[in-house]
Amino acid sequence: MVKLEPSWLAQIGAEFDKPYMAELKQFLIDERAQGKTILPPASLWFNAMNSMPFDKLKVVILGQDPYPTPGHAHGLCFSVMPEVKPLPKSLLNINTELKDDLGIDNSHNGYLQSWADQGVLLLNAVLTVEQGKPNSHQGRGWETFTDAIIQTINDQKEHVVFILWGAYAQKKAAHIDTRKHHIIKSPHPSPLSAYRGFFGSKPFSRTNQYLQAHGQTPINWQL
Repeated sequence: MVKLEPSWLAQIGAEFDKPYMAELKQFLIDERAQGKTILPPASLWFNAMNSMPFDKLKVVILGQDPYPTPGHAHGLCFSVMPEVKPLPKSLLNINTELKDDLGIDNSHNGYLQSWADQGVLLLNAVLTVEQGKPNSHQGRGWETFTDAIIQTINDQKEHVVFILWGAYAQKKAAHIDTRKHHIIKSPHPSPLSAYRGFFGSKPFSRTNQYLQAHGQTPINWQL
């Protein structure tokens, strides 16, 4: 059985018994058998959930798929391991917007574990990638699994903030009831799209305003 934090296993454990998950598992086994390197390491595929109990979740930031560079991805979307320098460009743009929004300078660090510790689910839509090949594991079943995660959060919780950056992440909005939850949408922070409305979108202050308005502790975005 997969190693998953108990409260998450109770919520989504049934997904691991479904046919699509068996097909996904076989795909990953076959990829490894062909000598391909899969990122992040298998022990970190479910790190977004393993970083916090289900009842602590307050915010979801949705990414696309892991960084395809060895040593970067560790199962939290947009986050890199502490020793990684320079930071990926999308993360640099996230830091630029955070500084403009709240005056917080995280340019020294790309390790977002402290956000997860406070209840931010840093979830990629696809949880694995082949080294050096972005988007190489799309359409293999991970999207069905992460749809189930979003649907479960929608059904079982209230007043969660969903930060959806880019068209790929925004597809998940179909599973979110905006009468119960809050969605913040903007273009993706990548260099290709950040200037089309990501910069100036103020997702960090807007998230905290919503949390405080609903009696929750705001996120300390400082790393």
